[in-house]
Amino acid sequence: MTETRYAEDVRLADLVARHDVGHLEQWLEQRPAYEIADEISRADQVTAGVCFRLLPKDRAVEVFGELDGNEQQKILSAVRDQSFRDIVEGMDPDDRARLLGEAPANFTQRVLAGLSARERELTAPLLGYDAGSVGRYMTPEMVRLKEQSTVGEALERVRREGAEAETVNTLPVTDAGRRLIGVVLLRDLVLADPQDPLTGLVDPAHPRAHAADTAESAARLMQEANLLDLPVVDSEDRIVGLLTIDDALEVIEAADTEDIARQSAASPLDGHYMSVGVVRVARSRVVWLLLLIIAATLTAKVLQAFEGELEEVTALAIFIPLLVGTGGNVGAQAATGAVRAIAVGEVRPGDVIRVVWRECRVGFLLGSMLGAVGLLFAWVMVDDSGIAVTVALTLVVVCAWAAVIGGAMPLFARKVGIDPAVISAPLVTTFVDATGLIIYFLIARAVLGL
Repeated sequence: MTETRYAEDVRLADLVARHDVGHLEQWLEQRPAYEIADEISRADQVTAGVCFRLLPKDRAVEVFGELDGNEQQKILSAVRDQSFRDIVEGMDPDDRARLLGEAPANFTQRVLAGLSARERELTAPLLGYDAGSVGRYMTPEMVRLKEQSTVGEALERVRREGAEAETVNTLPVTDAGRRLIGVVLLRDLVLADPQDPLTGLVDPAHPRAHAADTAESAARLMQEANLLDLPVVDSEDRIVGLLTIDDALEVIEAADTEDIARQSAASPLDGHYMSVGVVRVARSRVVWLLLLIIAATLTAKVLQAFEGELEEVTALAIFIPLLVGTGGNVGAQAATGAVRAIAVGEVRPGDVIRVVWRECRVGFLLGSMLGAVGLLFAWVMVDDSGIAVTVALTLVVVCAWAAVIGGAMPLFARKVGIDPAVISAPLVTTFVDATGLIIYFLIARAVLGL
């Protein structure tokens, strides 16, 4: 009991540092593959290589499949040739294609040279598709049923070929030209009479994707339609593979991670957060920060342009942080909501007018509520009804303006082919800061007669 407790409580890196092979093997034996992969991702290359070499062959292949591309390359560079070939041979073709697509050319040649003829034949076509396409993520290992079969013949085919397939939950049905006419679910096939014709079970309306479609759009389709597998066809509607739910979830996770990074004004990181070097993290953030510094000079220019008003009524300066912060927050909320709605297909570029009108009303309501609070707050602080009214009116207008900008900019970005996440909350905030100050001083001129 004490030995097991020790193995559970201690960190993997500590066991390697102590050269405690016995407890290290025990730790690796007790943990699920995904947990081992996470610990290896956190470790440096030496520690990761030591741990990986202690795994049995089948277990090593399973853990390897849980790692992302960068971590897989790190492991492969630390293992011997025979282990290298065993690991790569045991990968699914789609996982192998994504690994090779991200790797240097010499690494790709080394991997392909070590594959068996069958695995090379399955992998090579996937490398012909674009990196972000569903063709790179689909599995060609499937059981394809023939249209003219009976249920019994189809079941026999599943038993005969199912062991080599990545999944048998969804079974594509094709005509003589290999064109997809629909799918049959394994559950329906098992429960049907073996003498019945297969065509009676085929769902011709089952969603499908084309191999050149983006992987994210196909994964979102699976999410919306609650599918375990999505058939993938070529330009002539011939079945070429299936996108499985595990790969779809990875695609969605990667897309969401990228969107979150860009919305926070940073480039997405490749690799585990804990294993990425400090310099790489800083490099992923500094470019956007430099751009935002340049954009922030707009705010300084606005203050310089209205310097006379500030000298005449110095109390106006007190409320600049309040107005700028509120407008930026409203714009950031609207931008985040719009980017998310675009990502999940709830909003399209053609909806821009509706989004603008909707966000304008939302911003006006928010501004009215915040303006009432601002009116009271400003009156108490400076005991000047003119400034209090100026602050309140500015909050109403700035909130409506910020909501419109935050909701519309991602849609305009999508329309011109820019990733909506690039129109991130910090960029919207910076723009709203500058324009919000212009609104503030113009209202001050009108109300205070400056």
